[in-house]
This record gives sequence, C-alpha cells and structure tokens, in this order.
Amino acid sequence: MSPLSKTTFKDWQTEQEQDPEFVAASRELEPGYQVARLRIQRGLTQTQLAEMVGTHQPSIARLENGTSIPSLSFLNRIAEALDARVELKIVLLSQSA
Repeated sequence: MSPLSKTTFKDWQTEQEQDPEFVAASRELEPGYQVARLRIQRGLTQTQLAEMVGTHQPSIARLENGTSIPSLSFLNRIAEALDARVELKIVLLSQSA
C-alpha cells in the first residue's frame, strides 16, 4: 500500500500555474467553465439553457467542454439568459514586442 500524499489542492494548483501549457489550456476552457458554473448555480440543465438562448443542448455542451469556440454574440445571448455579462480582455501573446 502506498503512502498517502501530503500535497494539498492549493499546492497542486500553485505547481500547475507554473506550467505554461496548463495555463494556456485553462484559459481556453475558462468561458465554458463560467457558463457551466452559472448555469448550475441557477439550477438549469443544458437543455433548459439552450431553450432560453434559442439553440440546442449540444451547442451548450460543446461550449462547456471546450470543444467549440463560441462567437461573441452567442456568449452575449447566454450571458443574458443567465442574468450575467460578458467581459472581454485582450492580452499580448508574447512579451517580445
């Protein structure tokens, strides 16, 4: 039997935040995570949210799991349905400029 790990989630998170690939992947998944979090907080299923937005459940699923890149207008419709707002941020890809 292997010994139990003494690593906390906070320790793991701090370590992962040093990995550029992890940081890039988490940024790409952030919009879907935020939609899922708000949807669940509001007690909605993906199907219910899709109906409110005027789309189909697979579109919501693809957004939440990061397999599609949503348009700004789609995100705005979702935000409106969730009584939320979209915040946009433009950042440099590299610091070499």
